[in-house]
Amino acid sequence: MQTQRCDVFQTVGKLHSVRDLLTANLTMALGEMCEIETGFGEKVQAEVIAAYENQSQLMTFHRSHGLAPGMDVVALNRVVQVPVGWNLLGRVLNGLGQPIDGREPLQAFKQRMTDSPSPQALERKRITQPLATGQRVIDGMLTIGRGQRMGLFAGSGVGKSTLLGEIAKFAESDSNVADLNVIVLVGERGREVRPFLEDCLGHEGLKRSVVVVATSDETPLMKIQAVRTGLTIAEEFRDQGADVLFFLDSLTRFATAQKEIGLARGEAPGQRGYPSSVLSTLAVTLERLGNGQTGSITGLITVLVDGDDLDEPISDAARSILDGHLVLDRLLAQKGCFPAVNVLKSLSRLFREVTSPQQQVAAHSIRECLATYEEVAELIQVGLYQPGTSAAVDNAIHRLPAIHKFLHQRIGETSQLNQTAHDMAHLVNLSSDSGSTLKSAVN
Repeated sequence: MQTQRCDVFQTVGKLHSVRDLLTANLTMALGEMCEIETGFGEKVQAEVIAAYENQSQLMTFHRSHGLAPGMDVVALNRVVQVPVGWNLLGRVLNGLGQPIDGREPLQAFKQRMTDSPSPQALERKRITQPLATGQRVIDGMLTIGRGQRMGLFAGSGVGKSTLLGEIAKFAESDSNVADLNVIVLVGERGREVRPFLEDCLGHEGLKRSVVVVATSDETPLMKIQAVRTGLTIAEEFRDQGADVLFFLDSLTRFATAQKEIGLARGEAPGQRGYPSSVLSTLAVTLERLGNGQTGSITGLITVLVDGDDLDEPISDAARSILDGHLVLDRLLAQKGCFPAVNVLKSLSRLFREVTSPQQQVAAHSIRECLATYEEVAELIQVGLYQPGTSAAVDNAIHRLPAIHKFLHQRIGETSQLNQTAHDMAHLVNLSSDSGSTLKSAVN
């Protein structure tokens, strides 16, 4: 019997610069992982974010102390892989797919690389089926299709996280809901994570969700990696035929992390300091969502609107890539309206593909009423409008209270798709001389 000897070789280099980025005199591939052996016996993981002929620039996944020139850098000859599969449901992970919920460690899980290509254009099924969220204003006026990517544009403090939680825990009694949720929280304050999990998402919502968290104090690379990890987990579910609802909160913080990395490796700043790589990264990332040959990933992506300016670079770029946008209005939120969606500023690009002609007529009628009222709102508020001046305005004034009841609902209240469509039909039938009232959920 012969034995064979197999020697394992490691490629080892040295750190020779420790600044915003680490520089090692080692040739490695872009995206490759490596380990830095510190003087304290600790091994720090890093990734190659820029590669040159005789050196590589690295960024660590965790904030690390004690790094110094001359320390050993070991090339791991692999890229980041994370666990995937159904047993992840109910778990809370960090950006590298490691559990942070204090429960048992992950064992014997399938591993998958996190930098995957998006489905080819002709491999995607067409979007033809609606996805229920339980929110009347969305399901009725801005219907989302399975596999659609919808942006949620909001400033701070207008109920964004609450709305995400309400949608994520929507009861499974409706056949049009997603099979499960993958939720990625990027750049959140550490103190906000537990309230989101316990209050906004709740026990029932968490049971059908996988949550990936990278808080505001973590490195830009870890924030980027959290999004990659969440997408990879969602893609595995999609490949198995599941309909996944993917939440990213927020795309703006993801873009900011990419901006920090780009500037650190010497890219030229563009509008408001964003290098061109940020916009291309947004497109590559968001294209991983959508329908595959079997399952689907429906994206609900939050965008923090800087100073409520919908035309700032990230908001503008996101609108051009996404399949629609929900705009949360600060004035509505201040009035206690939930969800504070401004219907006239919002759009679902696939509304006609996933709704019936009757619902489209009803939605057009409601939009027309809201637009008519908005044109004369100031005159009405100061008492300068005289009833009878315009039949269209009089009709809008009469219908507005019922429309507001329909568009806003209590936290914890949900509506099935068929009930939402039924209530919209009643709204269309209201007229200036009718005493009709909404039934069921809008009462």
